[in-house]
Amino acid sequence: MSHNKECLVCKTSSSEIPVTKFYYQESEFFICPQHIPILIHNPQQLVGLLPGADKLKGG
Repeated sequence: MSHNKECLVCKTSSSEIPVTKFYYQESEFFICPQHIPILIHNPQQLVGLLPGADKLKGG
């Protein structure tokens, strides 16, 4: 779980770019607008960054 408000993918903080909070497996994560399409369409690219991403299917 990320305690900092930074994008899960690029690690850019909320002081530099807007980030959106989302919840997955009872944990909270943050992602920036640039990487939301990865979360939606290609979540397999988040393997190693998001626990259980290998089980997610893209839209």
